[in-house]
Amino acid sequence: MIDRVLRLYPAGYRSAYGEEIIDVHREMTAGMPRAARLRADADLAGHALRVRLGLDSASRGGRFFAMAAPFALAVAALGNGLVLTRWYAGLVTSAAPAWTQLIHTDAPWGLHYLLALLVCIGAVVALSGRWVPGVTAVVCGLLGHVGQWVTAPQLTDRSLVTPVAALLTIAVVLACPGDRRPGRELSAVAGAVAGIGWFPVVAVEAGALGVSTDYGAWPVLVLAAAGFALALRQRSSGVREIGAMTVAALPLIAGASTWASTDPWPFVGLLLVLPLSGALTAGVQAVRRRR
Repeated sequence: MIDRVLRLYPAGYRSAYGEEIIDVHREMTAGMPRAARLRADADLAGHALRVRLGLDSASRGGRFFAMAAPFALAVAALGNGLVLTRWYAGLVTSAAPAWTQLIHTDAPWGLHYLLALLVCIGAVVALSGRWVPGVTAVVCGLLGHVGQWVTAPQLTDRSLVTPVAALLTIAVVLACPGDRRPGRELSAVAGAVAGIGWFPVVAVEAGALGVSTDYGAWPVLVLAAAGFALALRQRSSGVREIGAMTVAALPLIAGASTWASTDPWPFVGLLLVLPLSGALTAGVQAVRRRR
């Protein structure tokens, strides 16, 4: 089994470290029950695929997705939090008693809200330090949304936004190397992004602010500001930070694209937010270096 798993590594990596990998793996799995050995083989196969794809912890790709993953979770929590907020607002403002509305909620819609809740709880758990169970919950919730896109078209009108956003988030989160999971500081920033991105949108929809819509721009602005702040703190060029925010923002941009057919200019402006943030970051860092 170990020989077949070893072939998953690139040839150069296999020739340089193959014998060491075999020795360590055999020593580690000696005396293990069959189920535990299979899990160890699966972990090794996952590492091999990461190395082949350039997503291991030592690669630039691995470091990039390690930064993008917590913000992808934040975006997922923000979007599903808005779903739950809108549902709750409709529940409490309706003339019908809340319990009556709950009883008569269609099963697909009820499942939709439960999946949204699962994503939100999973994101909180993951960003609170329990990465594996949190990410597992988020992935299950998002896969559930993809399944509903197929089986319950009345929820999405067959719009591609739902499955595209869900699968993008899953890909980014799962690309994070296991030994580069976000620490407390990065998780706290991601959590703040979710909260700051969520609240003003709710306020706009409730009519508490003097604008009718944000065209999906506000959460992207929050992500851009977070990338800018992280780049300044780390004194980097901002390429990795703004790039990570761009990847995390793709579900938001996909959702905002629905405005493009009726009013394209706000969407064009939205597309410029992150590139302009990157240019601003590079400019500030260039001024810093000259001093």
